[in-house]
Amino acid sequence: MASHSVTQAIIDLSAGACGGTACVLSGQPFDTAKVKMQTFPSLYRNFIHCLISVYKQFGLQGLYQGTTPALIANIAENAVLFMSYGFCQNVVRFVSGLERDKELSNVQKACSGSVASIFSSMVLCPTELVKCQLQAMHEMEASGKITSGQKSTVWSVVRNVIRTNGPLGFYQGLSTTIVREIPGYFCFFGGYELSRSMFAQYMGRDKEHIGVVPLMFSGGFGGACLWLVVYPIDCVKSRIQVLSLAGRQEGFLKTLMGILRNEGVRPLYSGLTPTMIRTFPANGALFLAYELSRKMMMQQFDH
Repeated sequence: MASHSVTQAIIDLSAGACGGTACVLSGQPFDTAKVKMQTFPSLYRNFIHCLISVYKQFGLQGLYQGTTPALIANIAENAVLFMSYGFCQNVVRFVSGLERDKELSNVQKACSGSVASIFSSMVLCPTELVKCQLQAMHEMEASGKITSGQKSTVWSVVRNVIRTNGPLGFYQGLSTTIVREIPGYFCFFGGYELSRSMFAQYMGRDKEHIGVVPLMFSGGFGGACLWLVVYPIDCVKSRIQVLSLAGRQEGFLKTLMGILRNEGVRPLYSGLTPTMIRTFPANGALFLAYELSRKMMMQQFDH
């Protein structure tokens, strides 16, 4: 651990940003399919049909629609998340009466990640709203929910949100995001640390030296734990944020009950397949980039 808390925070922030970049670049097409299937579950038979349909209409660019706000969202979210994660671990040590350099248990780390996600939600919500609206713009026009021919650029979406709902419009879906993140990141960090501990025990070495493949698998396992628990909540969040293109949306409970009443339970899991496929390369890349860049910076500052 770096000697100064500010230095440590900068290292965690920078490493989180590296992880966020790696996560987006490795998994964006699957995320595009997820958002489209969550918002318009009746339009696509499965995620292969969704990917092929988008590729035929818009090419590779269509699969990477929303990459710019996704990059901003993930860099901002993971930078704040991992910086807060480091801070929350110190708080847990203080509350538990542990020394500053004492290793936390897997459950204590999971709790730290859960609390840290509240802070990351604040920066994630606005950028994710723009990303989701860009990804589902074509379906919104095709369904007649908005007028056709609208520009699908980051700045056109930003201007539309401000014009329609004002600056607070970027925080539509915030409560749902927080409801999703708190249990989600408990499972995310808990699954990641549990997997690393099991690899370390099996290999007879400490968690910091288990190698690249076990590290990436652990990241993917943490991501899988997150999505299996929170996917229906994420589906409601995507609906709220995308449909807010057509005006202010109802809150989490009303949107959830509307889906259950009119469409049943199945649409709440629409898009789960591409999400689960995406989670291993994307979250594996996230934790690999995070751990390697963090280790490199720690070595530099320790000299």
